[in-house]
Amino acid sequence: MASMKEYARIVRDVVLEHASYKPSHGEIDVEAIIDAEQGHYQILHVGWQGKRRVHGTPLHIDLIGEKVWIQYDGTSSGVARELVEAGIPRESIVLGFKPASVRPHTGYAVS
Repeated sequence: MASMKEYARIVRDVVLEHASYKPSHGEIDVEAIIDAEQGHYQILHVGWQGKRRVHGTPLHIDLIGEKVWIQYDGTSSGVARELVEAGIPRESIVLGFKPASVRPHTGYAVS
């Protein structure tokens, strides 16, 4: 099993990779927000799409205890799959955006 330090590196790399993708529509900036000390990793979209203001978090991951918690995944590819491919075992990933009653049926950690 990899260490939490290794998990943090993997999560950071995945977040930075996703932050390099600029939306094809609107004038939207993409920011990677990384607080490695507290274990918080997010992507922020901010800008304008026509007359509509855009401000949202399409990806939010936290390191809690010995687990990687995906709090929100608005990616098209599915960040959990990417984390597994990068070396984090499924049993170390919690799909925090799923209700606790559903998590036992996801193939990932419950909590």
